[in-house]
Amino acid sequence: MTGSRPDEEPAEHRRFAEYLRALEAVAEEDEAGLVAAVLADQDAVMADGAVGRHLDRRAAQLLTGPRFTSWARAMSEVIDARAFLTRRLREWTLLRAVALGEPWTAGELTGASDWFQRAASATPAVTSSDALRLLAEEGRTRRVRHAARLRLDQLERSQ
Repeated sequence: MTGSRPDEEPAEHRRFAEYLRALEAVAEEDEAGLVAAVLADQDAVMADGAVGRHLDRRAAQLLTGPRFTSWARAMSEVIDARAFLTRRLREWTLLRAVALGEPWTAGELTGASDWFQRAASATPAVTSSDALRLLAEEGRTRRVRHAARLRLDQLERSQ
């Protein structure tokens, strides 16, 4: 890298780490404001990466709880101009629907990203035989189909 010593961490790496620490420690009432501040960073790719990690962490924590819906609504207002983050939040919302036995369609599952299909196949809260069977048969990758088959077998043995 031009202008930096080999042992120096690039500025965007430091900011990324600082953002992750701040997002992990932020109070719930200040979260949307901090996410917006991170997304205002001049390095949009780095900012999206930090916020994406935060969304994944928080969504996993809140997935089946009562606060998920209001949290997702607040986050969607802040990230609405960011296509990747918007899709990721939408897929977390779909994962929640599958986990809670709420309505979903086969097209939503088979049309979702590889990330979603892997997450749905591996998330313990997902116990829908219909969803796992669909992913075992029509998942986009061999890895997804295999993982869904294994989870489906586990669920059937435990019943």
